[in-house]
Amino acid sequence: MPSLRERVQGALLGGAIGDALGAPVEFDSLEMIRRTYGDEGITDFVPAYGRLGAITDDTQMTLFTAEGLLWASDPPSRVAPTDPVTSVYQAYLRWLTTQGRHPAGADTDEPSVGLFAVPELHSLRGPGTTCLTALSSGEMGTMEDRLNDSKGCGGVMRVAPVGLWDAVDPFDLGCRTAAITHGHPSGFLSAGFLAEVIAHLIADAHIDEAVERARASLARRPESAECLHAVERALELATTRRASPETVAALGRGWVGEEALAIGLYCARTTEDFAFGVGLAVNHDGDSDSTGSIAGTILGARLGVPAIPNAWVKAVELSETITAIADQLAGALLTGQS
Repeated sequence: MPSLRERVQGALLGGAIGDALGAPVEFDSLEMIRRTYGDEGITDFVPAYGRLGAITDDTQMTLFTAEGLLWASDPPSRVAPTDPVTSVYQAYLRWLTTQGRHPAGADTDEPSVGLFAVPELHSLRGPGTTCLTALSSGEMGTMEDRLNDSKGCGGVMRVAPVGLWDAVDPFDLGCRTAAITHGHPSGFLSAGFLAEVIAHLIADAHIDEAVERARASLARRPESAECLHAVERALELATTRRASPETVAALGRGWVGEEALAIGLYCARTTEDFAFGVGLAVNHDGDSDSTGSIAGTILGARLGVPAIPNAWVKAVELSETITAIADQLAGALLTGQS
């Protein structure tokens, strides 16, 4: 059985690896993927953004989510401690600056510490329009005061660290971090669901228990019917159909929150083979890097980093940085348990 540290590392590295595997084919059809890479589709890293194993904005924002949570309780000297949602919002503004943009009316003097000081993160990797627009507005969205009606998958694809942090209610915190930029219920409820699943998995819950507890939390929420239907459809297909790209297609294309969650959940639920699960998650018509990231996060939290091919762990961009952030999260969890 993997240790807590191995599960936390598995979740962050698994998400980054799924992201990197899907990055080269994000906008390609399944037909085009098969024509380029063969009948099995893409099965290993190929160059994207000028390098092998390149991450996208999914992993960039995931890392800044983690830093925001860590800085909420233990910030560097120049940063004042604050509540976790505000701290994550401030981290997203630092990410926004790495993308060459600045929020309206904000002080652009960013701290030259933490992730902002990592030069590789100052790179455009397909950032989502909703994230850029919402963060550039100078306002922080909430579930009560929504900035927009977007349900793009930009909220759920970055939420994994919430499940790896010592949150009293990971579902609620996951929703609130996603609602910073995404105002549609399916845009933030999908994030809450994933955060709670991850929290239960790293606490050694069986995946069926983790999913059922998150499903119960989702069902209690207002405006949850659309997201709940997508989750239940994914679970149904996981037990009634052979795992294949054609089955993935029945869940959508992953551009919106509930579809990305459903695809990632389906692919992670149908196998205990990390490579097979993330491969299934990226070979489809749609948002391959985000669905790969979600599947990789769930599988990594479920199986631990030893289950991930070591060649991928070594080759994924910023592997050492991702591992270091994971170790900080795991250390904080272990300290909280002592």
